[in-house]
Amino acid sequence: MTPPNSTSGKATGKQQRVIRGLDADQRREQRRQALLDAALELFAAQGFVSTSIEQLCQHAYVATKSFYESFESRDDLYAALLRQITDGAFARLATVAAEAPDEETGTRLMLAELAHAFVDDVRVAQVTFGQGSAITPVAERQRRENRRAAAAFVEELWVGYGTVLTERYHGIAIGLIGGLFDIIADWVLDVPAAGPSPASVEELITRLSDFYGAVRNGS
Repeated sequence: MTPPNSTSGKATGKQQRVIRGLDADQRREQRRQALLDAALELFAAQGFVSTSIEQLCQHAYVATKSFYESFESRDDLYAALLRQITDGAFARLATVAAEAPDEETGTRLMLAELAHAFVDDVRVAQVTFGQGSAITPVAERQRRENRRAAAAFVEELWVGYGTVLTERYHGIAIGLIGGLFDIIADWVLDVPAAGPSPASVEELITRLSDFYGAVRNGS
């Protein structure tokens, strides 16, 4: 007769849900992240249009059924990848901003951090701005939401630096973010297959700094 607390024989409900130390929710999150990682790899390598859900699932070692537990569609997966990239980038910027002693130093450090967030792993820039990006209503809506959130981040910075904001500043902040992202998009077109050189990354940072300075001084 098997003792009530034995792990042999029929397992308890909780024991059935725990596999390799992960419960059902943790396994689902693990599959979701595997699909996001696969999207980053495949969209950058062969483009959004040329990448099927089946390829993404094979690359992530996830069943097609499991794909639809996490995402409604390939567009939904791409939008989630954009959110993950942007959230990660601006979390890094927030850390830099909090530690900067003044606006000039903070701006220089944040623009460098922005560049590195997107180009240290050039696939990130490729799926966000380059040949791996998606042109769909869902993707465009997510891009706009990301830009609005980034503009709000910039406006908060300016307030922290003592700027008294008026209504016109929101449009300026939106344009600033669009310009910074477009500079990265233009830069990534010329990145060789072997990846960017340190000198080219420094050139990107200079371009970002020049544009930011022009907008900030003009505002």
